[in-house]
Amino acid sequence: MRKLLTRRGALLASLALWANSAMAQAAPDLAPTGTLRAVINLGNPILARQDAQTGAPVGVSVDLARALAERLQVPLQLMPVTSAGQSVELVTQEQADVGFFAIDPVRGQGIAFTAAYVQIEGSYLVRQDSPLRSNDDVDRAAHRVVVGKGSAYDLFLTRELKQAQLVRAPTSPEVVSFFMAGGYDVAAGVKQQLESDARQTPGVRLLPGRFMVIEQAMGLPKSRSANAHEQLRRFVRDMKAQGFVAAALQRHRIEGATLAP
Repeated sequence: MRKLLTRRGALLASLALWANSAMAQAAPDLAPTGTLRAVINLGNPILARQDAQTGAPVGVSVDLARALAERLQVPLQLMPVTSAGQSVELVTQEQADVGFFAIDPVRGQGIAFTAAYVQIEGSYLVRQDSPLRSNDDVDRAAHRVVVGKGSAYDLFLTRELKQAQLVRAPTSPEVVSFFMAGGYDVAAGVKQQLESDARQTPGVRLLPGRFMVIEQAMGLPKSRSANAHEQLRRFVRDMKAQGFVAAALQRHRIEGATLAP
């Protein structure tokens, strides 16, 4: 048994060395400037935020970006932005090498996605005295739904809502304040963010359940080589299988997101 375990450990170590070597060889494809440029969306507080003391980006996305740069054996440049739309634009235009996105077919026109590494719930928020009681009540012609411009919720609800009108706040973190100031009917966004805003905003409540589940993935410009696409997909698979993503969620005390299968 001991010999078997020793052989298995040696095999795993060999596979890890092979994977790291393959990633290092992929560096020119994934980071053609010699530096990995990773765009970080601070508008999604589940996965990234600014450290209150240092102002530097921290979170699950940042941890993954650092791990990828280490595997590629290149320096890392973090590019913090405040909205998903900015992340999409930077990667699509190849001004950034990788980003962290909710998988969506519209974004997929210019971005190649890995498999999801976490799943995040989307929910609705209404005023306490609203007659709306369930998610099915939202899609009515008289209702105006506030979403963050260019967010996954914006893209999803643009396709799914047939009668309600979408109103776009500048960014996802501004959705609730925009909703309250404008007298709108519903706010849509990340469940955890809405729950946090509801604790600080009197007279609002979340509708029960969720209206969508977001699959959060890494992505790179679609124009990059097939080898770059495969190496990034393999990196995310490894980070999930090795427990890196689960540990990052726990380390950053993230609720409202679960490890993707």
